[in-house]
Amino acid sequence: MKISTKLSCLIVFLAAICAVPIAIAQSPPDLRGTLIVLNKSGHDANFIDLRSGEILETLATGRGPHELVVTDDGRWAIGTDYSGGNSLTVFDVEELAVARTISLRDYPRPHGILFLPGQREVIVTSEASQQLVIVDFHEGEIVRTIDTEQSGSHMVALSEDGTTAFTSNGSSNSVSVIDVATGQLTKTLDVPDRPEAITTNKRGDEVWVGSNSEEVVSVISAASGEISRQWNGFSWPYRILLTDDEKYAVISDLGNEQLRFFDVNSGAEIGKIDLAGAQPQGVALYPDDRTLFVSLSGQNKVLVVNILTQEILGEYATGDAPDGIGYSRLVLKKTITY
Repeated sequence: MKISTKLSCLIVFLAAICAVPIAIAQSPPDLRGTLIVLNKSGHDANFIDLRSGEILETLATGRGPHELVVTDDGRWAIGTDYSGGNSLTVFDVEELAVARTISLRDYPRPHGILFLPGQREVIVTSEASQQLVIVDFHEGEIVRTIDTEQSGSHMVALSEDGTTAFTSNGSSNSVSVIDVATGQLTKTLDVPDRPEAITTNKRGDEVWVGSNSEEVVSVISAASGEISRQWNGFSWPYRILLTDDEKYAVISDLGNEQLRFFDVNSGAEIGKIDLAGAQPQGVALYPDDRTLFVSLSGQNKVLVVNILTQEILGEYATGDAPDGIGYSRLVLKKTITY
């Protein structure tokens, strides 16, 4: 009877081990570098080795981190603490440490964030104050602010030369067009209702906007405000990503729990992945420009996808409710504490 009980316990134990997802076995073997993931509900950031799938470090952020940017050299990452944090968290990626926290208490609900040319300053939306805030993240200082003159400025897009910024203004059903050098609003574009997701091509003459209420994604002329292309069938087009060569667009649809893929030149939809229960959110690219990372808030992991074939290549375990993600080319070692 005792032997039978021990054997039963062993079987249960082994079954439990087999049932646990092992990130190392699921990580694509050919990727190198570090994936940085902001966890909205965990109020922290994971640093994941792409080759092994191991979480090298987890660092605390401000409350409710949402969006993330990483410098081209992979050394610095900056996250916006949107849901109660009212700050920026600056990570020294090489040291696996928080370098500083920058208070934005006068510019609450910071959300969208991008680098300005030179990557010493970031431009950040403050949704509650209707401002764009330019911050020197090395010095931890606010350089200047720009009024969007619209309500609910949530996300920001930027031309490659850094001269023109665009904000999606969810409460005003508009996009603000900003001359960054002069700090002036140059025009306001009316767009389909409740815009959130936004990006632009490198020239800054086309703006891609996802509109949650009307469940469409539109390509809009920055000069005239005219819609040149539009796709429907979305529920919550959460983020829009253009590949670096601008040949493909990827859109995460949080409401329908899908990833949708488009050929930019033809406008044709080239594929779709259904992700029921996954809640796809943040998107980022690997340097090959064809491998996509997408955070799955509903499953606490990041999925790796081939953009051309829509093949799922692997996945990585994360913290609680991952959203903003970014890639660093640095290959790091796990921090050891005694």
